[in-house]
Amino acid sequence: MAKFGELISSSIPTLIDFYADWNENNNTFHKVLRDVAAALGDKAKVIKIDIDKNEILANALRIKGNPTFIIYKNGEMKWRQSGEQDANTLISLVEQYV
Repeated sequence: MAKFGELISSSIPTLIDFYADWNENNNTFHKVLRDVAAALGDKAKVIKIDIDKNEILANALRIKGNPTFIIYKNGEMKWRQSGEQDANTLISLVEQYV
């Protein structure tokens, strides 16, 4: 959890994708996140967290949907949504907090 605190305390927006490997659409989302990360460059961080390997964190954040996207900035949650999102939507959302 201490490392998670360090991840989200950044002054630049951090988009986190909470996912599970058993989700068959996972490979599609990996590509979407690569596109998002490429488009945002160093204006934001894009991070993936496997909920099965990080159960304590997922439970603490009450992650129920797969995937769940959360944007943090300066340690504060700015936006959260469960379900599929396209790259353009995610880019637009993150850019609101740059």
